[in-house]
Amino acid sequence: MKYLKVPEATIRRLSGYSRCLEELDQMRERVISSAQLANRCAVNAAQVRKDLAYFGEFGIRGVGYYVKELLQDIRKILGLNKEWRMAVIGIGNLGSALLSYKDFLKQNYKIVAAFDIDPPKVIGRVSEKLGKPVEVLHISRVKEVAKERKIEIGIITTPPEAAQSVVDLLVQAEIREYSILRQPM
Repeated sequence: MKYLKVPEATIRRLSGYSRCLEELDQMRERVISSAQLANRCAVNAAQVRKDLAYFGEFGIRGVGYYVKELLQDIRKILGLNKEWRMAVIGIGNLGSALLSYKDFLKQNYKIVAAFDIDPPKVIGRVSEKLGKPVEVLHISRVKEVAKERKIEIGIITTPPEAAQSVVDLLVQAEIREYSILRQPM
């Protein structure tokens, strides 16, 4: 890698480039110039080239970028070339909505466990919309299940007053990556 510190804005733009390239790949486009990619992503061509330069050299001068190859390179940079195993903690409205969100699968995120403290939500509740059923387990099983299912990311959708204790449980379970999501008011 050329630079040690990549701006956060560059990472956000890479995500946008990835989405544009996915669309182009689905349309079977083979090559795109930096100007064309910039136009589709509402930035300028120099910004596209600068963003990509943080990670090496891509494309061919005077030709452009091969869509499929650049998409694979950006997915690798963003860590989307591997499956990320996740757990949702807190199965209220927001947690339930996440369990049925199919687009996680498109980005290689896989929900492998769900946890709650409320017994009616825990007993046998599953979500089958993601292909394989996800049973909601009691929060006390986080450590055991995290190890067994190799969970890497926790998504916390609990009420604010419970979030810190859930973070503590995730750390004990050696889940170091997590996001705390709040339902809009």
